[in-house]
Amino acid sequence: MSSNTTWSNLKFDYRDAHVLVTGGSNGIGAGIAAAYRDAGAQVIITGTRPRAADYEGDFSGYRYLQLELADSEQIKALADALPRLDILVNNAGCNFAAQDESNPAMFDKSVQANLLSPYHLAHACRDKLARSTLPGGASVIGMASMTSYFGVESVPGYGAAKAGIVQMTKTLAVAWARDNIRVNAVAPGFIRSNMMQHFEATPAMHDPVLARTPMKRMGDPRDIAGAVLFLTSAAAGFITGQTLPVDGGYSVVG
Repeated sequence: MSSNTTWSNLKFDYRDAHVLVTGGSNGIGAGIAAAYRDAGAQVIITGTRPRAADYEGDFSGYRYLQLELADSEQIKALADALPRLDILVNNAGCNFAAQDESNPAMFDKSVQANLLSPYHLAHACRDKLARSTLPGGASVIGMASMTSYFGVESVPGYGAAKAGIVQMTKTLAVAWARDNIRVNAVAPGFIRSNMMQHFEATPAMHDPVLARTPMKRMGDPRDIAGAVLFLTSAAAGFITGQTLPVDGGYSVVG
């Protein structure tokens, strides 16, 4: 996505939308939150640190809330405190490759962070979403991954959880359609972010991925944001239960 792309040029108008982006303090989440803010939405972002000022970046135009997604009481309190919600972007997650996810305790921790916590938050927010009057209906967006489709030895728990996101997206889409809530997901490819700096700086890791990717570049958080804003817009009002790879073609190479 070129640096001069603006959301106003793409005609996304979210001036009547109330949006919650978990993990919106950095990386892909920050890109998604900024896109909604720039399109006029009222945006709440969450992070694990006490204040937005504890992160680098421009957080003007957001409401920031500290949230530990592993804490079910915090999830319930957050959902109860929301006066209104039209769009939930379940972006927050992490892998524990550096701590050996093959260890059963770390496997469990990864599944909790990347599958169970997003479900618990979505479930807690369902009633608020069901009252949305947003054109095209309310939306939940999940964050899948290339590990939803490919085996990666170092992250068995993360991969299992992200594969679960794909199936959970389908199941919730069927169950929640009666409430006019659409449920979709995106599966990012290799996206430039702080987490990927080591990857980019290591040719042995970076070069094979770029060689496989037909578009011959890494993605940018704005690439993910564009897909998310489309999926939650009225233009996608008949789309639900789908996971959209945003990967420059990486996943379709045989």
